[in-house]
Formats: sequence, C-alpha cells, structure tokens
Amino acid sequence: MLMYRRLLAATAALALLSGAAHAESSKSAKAATVAPKPVDPVATAEALRDKALLDRTAWDVTEDLTTTIGPRLVGSPAMERAKDWGVAKLKALGFTDVKVEQFAKSSWTRGEESAELVGPYPMKLSIVGLGRTVPTPPEGIEADVALFRTFAELMAAPESAVKGKIVVITQPMVRTQDASGYGVAGISRRAGPTEAAKRGAVAVLIRSISTSDSTVPHTGVTAFGDGVSTVPSAALGVPEAEQLERLAKKGPLRIKLKLASTVDPNDVAWNISGEIKGSEKPDEVIVIGGHLDSWDVGTGALDDATGIGITTAVGKLIGDLPKHPKRTIRVVMWGSEESGGSSEAYLAAHKDEVAKIVLAGESDEGADNIFSLKLPAGAQGTPFATTVANVLMPLKIIVAREAARGGGADISGLEAAGVPSVEMRQDANRYFDYHHTMDDTLNKVRPNELAQNVAAWVSLIYLVAETDVDFRALKAAAPAAPAGR
Repeated sequence: MLMYRRLLAATAALALLSGAAHAESSKSAKAATVAPKPVDPVATAEALRDKALLDRTAWDVTEDLTTTIGPRLVGSPAMERAKDWGVAKLKALGFTDVKVEQFAKSSWTRGEESAELVGPYPMKLSIVGLGRTVPTPPEGIEADVALFRTFAELMAAPESAVKGKIVVITQPMVRTQDASGYGVAGISRRAGPTEAAKRGAVAVLIRSISTSDSTVPHTGVTAFGDGVSTVPSAALGVPEAEQLERLAKKGPLRIKLKLASTVDPNDVAWNISGEIKGSEKPDEVIVIGGHLDSWDVGTGALDDATGIGITTAVGKLIGDLPKHPKRTIRVVMWGSEESGGSSEAYLAAHKDEVAKIVLAGESDEGADNIFSLKLPAGAQGTPFATTVANVLMPLKIIVAREAARGGGADISGLEAAGVPSVEMRQDANRYFDYHHTMDDTLNKVRPNELAQNVAAWVSLIYLVAETDVDFRALKAAAPAAPAGR
C-alpha cells in the first residue's frame, strides 16, 4: 500500500509539473510578472523515477518490435522493416531531428545446418552455426574428433592432435550476476575456430556459451573477415556437449557436419537516432540507446529489443516534461552490434561533435533488475554521485565505487575517443539461459523488472542532463585505472 501511495503521489507530482504552464497563463497580468519557480532537479528525477514504474512505453515498444518485425539480422528484409519501424516509432514518441545514418556492412545469411555423431554411437546433434561462420562443402565434412574440455587445453595441444580433425570444445559457462562468466567461456566461440584453423583442424563445435541445461544451442559471432583464417563452426546444445565428453572417454568419435551460409560484401546497415532538445545547452549531448539488430534465431527480445524499449521510454518521459533539462538527450538505435560495425560507423559520422558529447550509455543486457551503477571516472564521491545514489536507493541500486570502463559495444568507439560513459549493470543470472537462442522471446521479459530499468535510466539521465557537471574534466583529473576490467 505504501508503494502504491508513493506511485500515485509521483504521478500527481508530474501532473502538477505538466499543468504549471497552463495555470500560469491563466493568472492575472500582475501575477504573470512573478518569476517562475526554479526547477528542483532532485524532485523531478524522483517523480520521473516513480512514474516510470507505472509507465508502459518500454513494454509497448518491446512488444511491437518483437511481434511485428521479429528476428532482425543485418542484411535481411526484416532489418529493412526495422529501420522504417524505428524512424516511425521515434517520431510517434515525440523525438525531433530523427536521422537515419547508413554505413557499409557486409551481411551473412544462414542456410541449412546439420550435425551427427556417426560413430561409434550414432546420434543426431542439436547445433546452430556460429554467426559469420564459413560454410562446409555442400557434401559436408566428416572427420574424427579432437575433444578439449577447455579452450586452454586446445591452446596447449600439439598440431598433431588437431590436424585433419573436428575440434570439440566443451568448456562450460559459470552463472554469475555480473555476467563475468560470459567473458571467460566466450573465448571458445570468439577464438576457437581461428586457433583450431591454425593447428590444421577442419571444423569446430563448441559447447554453447550458456548457463542453461537446454538442448537449444546458442549462436553468436565468431572471428571473420579478410585475412582471418578460420573453419566452419557451430555451437552444440549443452546436453549434446556433455554426452560427447562422456563418450570421448570410451574411445574415438567421428562426426559429420554440414553448414551452409552466404555473404554479401556490398550490403548496408543503419544507425537511427532522435533527440529531446536541451533547453539551455542544446549543443551538449547525452547519447544513450540499444541495438536494433539481432541474430536470426528467436525474436531478439532480451537482446536487444528491451534496450530499445528502455532508452526510448527514457526519452519519451523526459520529453513530456513542461521544461526540458539543459542538455540534449539523443537516443540511438544502433544497427549492427551483433557482428560489429555500429560503433565505428557512429564515431565516423559524429567525429566533429565528439567534444560536445558529454556522456554515453547503452542498455544491452536484457531487462532484469539493475543492481549497480558505475559512473564515469572522477565522479565517485562527488555531490552529484551522492544525489544519484539517493535517487536510485529506492530501486535497490548501488552506485559503485569503481568507475565505468566499458559501457557497451556500441559506445566503445565514443569511449575510445574520450567520451565519459556509465554502466548500468543488470542481474544477468538468467540472461544467458536465452541469449542468442530461439528462446529469446517476449515471454522471457518481466514487465516489472523492465520498468525498474526505465526508472533507473530516466532518473540518472535527467540528472545528467540538468547538471552543469563537466564529466570530461572529472575523468581527465581522475587517476589512471588499473589494467583489466
């Protein structure tokens, strides 16, 4: 009941804010000469926070994108529709200066895929080709197996143990709140095929980078491009990987693998953006967003339709205020995160205004509750940090003592160019159960937790937009961070 009353009070507070301009205009001429009451940034941030907990914008955007567009692979007709959808959505939500920035991006299309253990214990294997994998010959590849329980074992193996074989890596992923297990296990996907190719392997199968025990395999990008030596590669469902590990202890294994795919080197992608103009410092810009593209399995709900929903909702809520904050808020729908390119393209298109981008942030870790915020280097312990901590406390979010060091793939180019960033860390305990799979669908999104994300982002971004704090100066004065994350 207490929370309900708080939410009603917050809604009423915003209603009063929204009605202030109308009430003022109806006063007498004498009253109209009285200076307007200054905006209270903390009160406004708190009201936005609490209104966001009741707001449906993020859910509606996520539902619409996943339902009417579905999977959004770069180069696909669906991604073309997603571009038009994004432009229409930003305009409908009241954003201005809506832009579509096209950039060159080769596209990759999945074909038919199959794998089977042909001996000594025949069985079908549940697989999905890794993103951007090269294909096998049309007849497939059949070879003996070289199985390694970890990527490190592969790296330590002599060439004679790998040459001419299908490498199988069964390294598991550890479930963690902060997603740290992903970086450790993900090396098998990112570098396994290239390292196996160096040693003469003919193909690679990896245990899915997953925290579930499902047979549903997880895709994800592997190394690709000109000058990259690689081999056909796919991910196995977790039970299949565990079965192969057990069988390998009993004797030699032999697998047949078929992967079909095509590449169009002359395709394009787009970064799409819209703005909520600042009232006093419109040239000072805060960049936030999520990525519009997804893999071709599932509907890309958690990865990253929710990020699109969260950040567009933030812009909409702030844009509805009777007086915009001082700085401009730009929401970007990045067009090629999964196989890369968005970050570099965005930086290239905005190189002349980088000095005016005061902060960047990205939502790309699903939609479960945010538990931690990392501010830019130098902001720790400042009055601004204290204000943010107090506003976020009711959402059970801690402002970390550590500085942000990597807010997301799509803002990495801006970060490298010196733009300060923030990291909103979501609870990743179940995110990698569904990540990059056909199970990444709308029913995995928890509406109340999605709303908590919006509440956190909108209160933070409003405070950043309304403050005069120079985050670049704070970062420049901060001690250098130690190596590693």
